Amino acid sequence: MAPDRPRRREVLETLRSAAGPLGVADVADRLGVHPNTARFHLDALAADGAVERTAERPSGPGRPRTVYAPRPGMDRGGARGYRLLARILLSRLAAGEPGAARDGATRAGRDWGRYLVDRPPPPRRATAEEASGRLTALLDDLDFDPETRGDVVRLRHCPFLELAEEFGPLVCDVHLGLMQGALAELGAPLAADRLEPFAEPGACVAHLRRAGG
Repeated sequence: MAPDRPRRREVLETLRSAAGPLGVADVADRLGVHPNTARFHLDALAADGAVERTAERPSGPGRPRTVYAPRPGMDRGGARGYRLLARILLSRLAAGEPGAARDGATRAGRDWGRYLVDRPPPPRRATAEEASGRLTALLDDLDFDPETRGDVVRLRHCPFLELAEEFGPLVCDVHLGLMQGALAELGAPLAADRLEPFAEPGACVAHLRRAGG
């Protein structure tokens, strides 16, 4: 956890327990810290969208005081469990009929591949070489660290490695579907034929197929 995170949470809890908005000096007094420390954490919380910063209605001459109040809604600064969520969903999918589960994983990947790819403007279609380049760029954006040589794509990093090791084909089917959907969306004479998981010590290997090849 970042060193500032506990103190920042204290500042947020102080605002939540207050009857109304607080100024920098108010927060500093309640926490026993220097006003500059309170101001630093209040401004950071405001930048993160966790608190709202407003000018207090003036009650006399002088500059209006800046006050802070927690933003309504759930705390967005807490921990996330997306990997656990992925495990829950994958375990549910894996519990079904194996063939149907893998088909569903591939279809989901294809749908997202179509959505994520940067397609050329109409009416032009990408050539096989352009499609290979766009596919490599997409896989790079998704952190697969791809290396494309001819009709072979080496995926040297898996952003879902632990899930792929646990659920095997389901995760790899999503990866293959992503490539198939992206290439189909580009309308190029190129398709993702198959994916060999962990074919090499440091990479999975995808094979592309030219139309008629």
